[in-house]
Amino acid sequence: MPFNPNTRFLLACGASLGGLALGGSAFAANAPLLAHRAVYDLTLGKTDDSSSAPVSARGRIVYEFTGSSCEGWVTNFRQVTELQMQEGDPRVSDMRTSTFEEGDGSAFQFKTDTLINGKTIETIDGRALKSSDAISINLSQPKAGKTDVSTSAVFPTAQILRIVDAAKAGDKTAAIPIFDGSDTGQKIYDTMAVIGHAKASDSAETTAAAADALKGVSRWPVSVSYFDHNKQDGSPNYVLDFDLYENGVSSALRIDYGSYTLDGKMAKFEPLPQKACSP
Repeated sequence: MPFNPNTRFLLACGASLGGLALGGSAFAANAPLLAHRAVYDLTLGKTDDSSSAPVSARGRIVYEFTGSSCEGWVTNFRQVTELQMQEGDPRVSDMRTSTFEEGDGSAFQFKTDTLINGKTIETIDGRALKSSDAISINLSQPKAGKTDVSTSAVFPTAQILRIVDAAKAGDKTAAIPIFDGSDTGQKIYDTMAVIGHAKASDSAETTAAAADALKGVSRWPVSVSYFDHNKQDGSPNYVLDFDLYENGVSSALRIDYGSYTLDGKMAKFEPLPQKACSP
């Protein structure tokens, strides 16, 4: 979709990218999500004068999304970001994430490797099972253990489907708690999506291949704020802005960390083979 300056972006891409009941029939009722591979080039956006803001930044996101509501959804994501702070050498973060989410939203497997300047500093590997009012998290790394959390949180693909449903219904906001395996592999985020008016389907922010694949597909400007579920101070950890297409593709990315932003422009796009679900 998540994400912090040295780890990851969860677009909303996605990953990254509400109001559905769980279950195969509910998911199948939605417009199908498009299997695709997209590459986004990252550049430094606005900054303030604080010492936490870099003086330069560059990077790249490679995002691959495949599967279906009957087979389940597979996401492979990599983000490499080089930040030059006001002092010291450049800092290169490399985050690699692979996930599998059951099509009915009942289970989620996740693994994330985070490298800083070429050295692995953390691996998170686990599986989560969802019931109507709780998520059971089983971690094998960084430390084996099981945690049960009372929550109505959903997994990342379900989050995107709910935002699309809200947009199609004309809703302007969607409050969606989410578990995506980020941070410690045990954290729940409260998210608030603010949805703008539908835009014309053609966008200068997409590549020629994307423009062809996305012709006639509805899209909306979306801003998703991520809040720590256990904190009540009202300030988001970060905010993701992007254009969300009805088929789950994202463009015109912006990640806001408060003291600075990273902008992501689609550089490459490729639709991938996708099997239709059997009737």
